[in-house]
Amino acid sequence: MTTNHSNNKNNTNTNTNTRAPRHVALLALMTMWEDNGYSTIVLDNMLKQENLLPQDRSFCSAIFYGVISRNITLEYIIKEYSKIDFNKLSPNVVALLKCGIYQMKYMDNVPVSAAVNETVELARKVKEEKSTGFINGVLRSFERGGMTYKMPKDKLTATSIAYSVPMPLIQLWRKAYGQDKTMEILEGLDTVPPVFVRVNTTKITQDKLMEMLLEETITAEPYDSIDNCIKLSGHGGIARIKSFRKGFYHVQDGASQRCAAATMAGENMRVLDVCGAPGGKSFTMSEMMGNTGEIVCCDLYQQRLSMVTEGAKRLGLTNIKTICQDATIQNPSLGEFDVVLCDVVCSGFGIIRRKPEIKYKPLETLDGITDVQYNILEVSSTYLKQDGCLIYSTCTLNPCENEEVVDKFLANHPDFILAKPMETRFPQVGGTDGFFHAVIKKK
Repeated sequence: MTTNHSNNKNNTNTNTNTRAPRHVALLALMTMWEDNGYSTIVLDNMLKQENLLPQDRSFCSAIFYGVISRNITLEYIIKEYSKIDFNKLSPNVVALLKCGIYQMKYMDNVPVSAAVNETVELARKVKEEKSTGFINGVLRSFERGGMTYKMPKDKLTATSIAYSVPMPLIQLWRKAYGQDKTMEILEGLDTVPPVFVRVNTTKITQDKLMEMLLEETITAEPYDSIDNCIKLSGHGGIARIKSFRKGFYHVQDGASQRCAAATMAGENMRVLDVCGAPGGKSFTMSEMMGNTGEIVCCDLYQQRLSMVTEGAKRLGLTNIKTICQDATIQNPSLGEFDVVLCDVVCSGFGIIRRKPEIKYKPLETLDGITDVQYNILEVSSTYLKQDGCLIYSTCTLNPCENEEVVDKFLANHPDFILAKPMETRFPQVGGTDGFFHAVIKKK
């Protein structure tokens, strides 16, 4: 990861009431770790409080997500270079060291001297004056050591440190997919995720949108394996782009678009999206339907459904209505549908690049999740018309949550069949997220 941000004394917002981006990143990290929060929510809330320039927001985000993503590696480096036992260091000092080391090791365009000096200066600002000598000593030792670290001999431990992925998760993937595929997954997750968008075909064609993006100096290329899917780069923030504000597309990962396309939603159909917020798949299906028929988009939380309503309004999609309800409880008033999509709650191992904190959650916290997933699938199936299409999907890489849930459902419901082979999308394929979907038909 690179960023053109050498020293925040020369590149920060001139508003004296605004903290420097390194400071904001540190506070966001401390907040997330203390509250066990979600990275996207914590950083968004923190940035709303600060009046940072766009480049400073990007720099802050790079440090924040980079430190989370490399947490295991960074802790290992601190232990290698610190003369004080890691467990005796204060959380503030640990966070400061992680931020400094991350900039030194992984942010190519940040001079090492700037990373060290700014980290020491930041320590004073967060009332760690007594630790400035220690912090400077660790960072300078890391610099003198060539910013390298000695790998342990055990291959599993070494792999965990190199990719900053917990050993139990690596073992889960090895058992499920084998050693070679596991290494491919780790390599794929160790990249920056592209931004994919879906063309709003009710308003504009892909060719016309490509022309408009070119005029807006946005680098865009069609994603050939998925109709009306475009990969963007050099956009500087989607919300600022005129074509986005006009509702000509919505942001949606390519794998998610592929899942929505598998529903084969068509004109005048009735479609149910049982766990629909924030609405990406509902939007794509609505566009596939030419804004005809009806899509009922449900979610457990009304606040999340407001994002669906706002997105549909921006896109000009009028065939989507929202209902707040629990997907595990059958609601007879909904009636029958031609297509039912259940993108269930899951461990999220396929979207680690976007939400890196996911990989650190102990696997034991997933106990019982497959029961919930099966329950949602079973309830969802009751809404399906004869010959209707039922899609089960997750954004995870874990056969227990994917193939095994579908196999169990088919074994217990002989009136349903698999319409095509189940598909697992790995993150190294075309840059998309890791994803799984199965297309099930009612006989």
